[in-house]
Order: sequence, then structure tokens, then C-alpha cells
Amino acid sequence: QVQLVESGGGLVQAGGSLRLSCAASGGTFGSYAMAWFRHFPGKEREIVASINWSGRTTYYADPVKGRFTISRDNAKNMVYLQMNSLKPEDMATYYCAGAWDRQLLITRKDECDYWGQGTQVSVSS
Repeated sequence: QVQLVESGGGLVQAGGSLRLSCAASGGTFGSYAMAWFRHFPGKEREIVASINWSGRTTYYADPVKGRFTISRDNAKNMVYLQMNSLKPEDMATYYCAGAWDRQLLITRKDECDYWGQGTQVSVSS
């Protein structure tokens, strides 16, 4: 059973940076497409960024383009989300997710097979 554990959330001032990490265990990490989603209270979980198995192809949602960077280290079974120039509207619970299809570039939550427990990101204005 694949397990995903996020870390790195916290409170930051607007304009600041955070780096989220997701540690994967229980499977062949290099076989998974990976993604970060976020959830605002009362809204659907939405895609933030995704990365294919090799790390060569990435996708970003429009609100985070140019500010967030997704990356992965298959040797360490880790995926990261570097978040710069954070805004109050980025405040949400962030989830790491994975899909069995290594060639996939995740854009929807129904494409994901595994989820982490989430980490809270708070941005003060």
C-alpha cells in the first residue's frame, strides 16, 4: 500500500515562501505520476501542479504559474512544491497525490490513486 506524507506547511507572511515536501513509501515511486492539490473550505479540491514520472513534464494551474515550482527526486522518493510570492488567497490545505500511470500528467483529482493527509498553509496579509 502506497503512503504519502506531506510536510512543510505553516504560517508565512504575504510575499514569503514555503517548500512543501511529500515522502512516498510502499511502492515504486518512479512509476507514479505525482501532483499537488489544494482545498479551500467549502470548495472542491483543485489541482495546483503536477509532474510526470521522470520530472521532465510539469503542469501548473493558472493561479500559481510563475510562483510555484513542482519537482521530484526519484532516488529519495520525494516530491516537492516550492511556493514563492505567497498570497493570502493561497491559504488552503495542500495535498500530495499520486497516480499509477507514469506517463500521465495529472490535472484532475479523479485521476489520482493515492493521497496524503494534507498540510495546512496559512498566509497572513
